[in-house]
Amino acid sequence: MPESYVTNHTEKGDISISEDVVALMVSAAISEIEGVSGLSNPTSTDLAERFGLKNAARGIRISSEGDVITVDVAIMVRYGYGVTVTAKKIQEQAAASVESMTGLAVRVNVHVTGIAFDKADMKG
Repeated sequence: MPESYVTNHTEKGDISISEDVVALMVSAAISEIEGVSGLSNPTSTDLAERFGLKNAARGIRISSEGDVITVDVAIMVRYGYGVTVTAKKIQEQAAASVESMTGLAVRVNVHVTGIAFDKADMKG
C-alpha cells in the first residue's frame, strides 16, 4: 500500500510530510506527559496491519483535509492520574509539537482505552 502524506500547499510549491513522520512527532510529544502509561492498540490492529496502516496499529491515526491535520490517539492512563487532565495535556502538547514542525493547524482527538495499574498499586 502506498505511503500517505500530509501536504502543505505554499506559494512556491507543495511540501509533503509522511503521516509516519507526523505520528512520530505525536508519539514523542506524548512520551513526555506524566500520567500516560502508553499508546494502546485499537481493537482493529490486525485488520489495520493487514492493510498496511502502521500508525493505526501503534495507537496513532493521522488524517488530513485541506490544511488541517487530524490526529486520533488511543492511550492508557496511569492509575491515580486525572483522565481529563491527562487527555487535555496530550491535546495541547501534541498539537503544539506538530503545528510548530509542520506549520499546519492540528486537531487532536484522544481516546482513553483503559487505566494501567503499576504493580505497586496492586499490592494490598
